[in-house]
Amino acid sequence: QVQLVESGGGLVQPGGSLRLSCAASGNIFSINTMGWYRQAPGKQRELVAAITSGGNSNFADSVKGRFTISRDNAKNTVYLQMNSLKPEDTALYYCNADLVTWETRPYGRDYWGKGTLVTVSS
Repeated sequence: QVQLVESGGGLVQPGGSLRLSCAASGNIFSINTMGWYRQAPGKQRELVAAITSGGNSNFADSVKGRFTISRDNAKNTVYLQMNSLKPEDTALYYCNADLVTWETRPYGRDYWGKGTLVTVSS
């Protein structure tokens, strides 16, 4: 039984900042890549940022230079620091983790959080 719980979403004005957190818990053996996806109304879900267990990261072109992704492996937690927010960043943000459980090792698969809403508006 694995859970990914997101927090930190809310309403913020354009140009503001927000930090999202996602904590993984349960029967976890190891976590490989963790990432953040978002889905705006009427649009397809897209990758925002991802980070490997070794700390390598990648970002969508639309957020490069504004967002930062990090993780605390001891806490099984990934963070998304969002700066210089724009109205176009408004979306439901989902946490994703490619992880291996004790029961299914060595096989890993993707797990998803329920999402946290980010609204950028004046």
